[in-house]
Amino acid sequence: MTEPQWNIEKLMRLIRDVPDYPKKGIVFKDITTLLKRGDAFDEVVNIFFEKCKDKKVDLVAAVESRGFIFGGVLANRLKVGFVPIRKFGKLPADTVEQKYDLEYGTDTLEIHKDAVLPGQKVLIVDDLLATGGTIKAACKLVEKLGGQVVGILIMIELGFLNGRDKLKDYDLFTLIKYD
Repeated sequence: MTEPQWNIEKLMRLIRDVPDYPKKGIVFKDITTLLKRGDAFDEVVNIFFEKCKDKKVDLVAAVESRGFIFGGVLANRLKVGFVPIRKFGKLPADTVEQKYDLEYGTDTLEIHKDAVLPGQKVLIVDDLLATGGTIKAACKLVEKLGGQVVGILIMIELGFLNGRDKLKDYDLFTLIKYD
């Protein structure tokens, strides 16, 4: 790998804080300001690729919607399939679902019943780790189908919400951490 042109602090400066979104009291970490910089976006994907290139991965699964941005590119770079994990009611065929808590309410994720075959090794990707509910639900969905979660890659971790505690049984990498 070539020497990175970016350090974590430079990447962090490209992430915009949006107060009171999606509801009062939440400070949303907006990554669109980083994504519009092709070189910064490329650096994040390169770092993720370096973290997982030696793992035996059959599929990359990513959580709607910002996880798709990184998950699709990473699956392509790894030359493996991509599996979307979506919010309830968004997938067209038979699904399994998993309810979860998030920092400002509850929600449900779904995956197609045929998305992961028993024994397949799955890498899970998302943009943000907050309370850990979303990622834990994604892991449970993969495991319900008989898949093995071989790693989790997250761009931003909100460490003060202790989401990492729910994921102790998994190989977790976060690129940027806010404490």
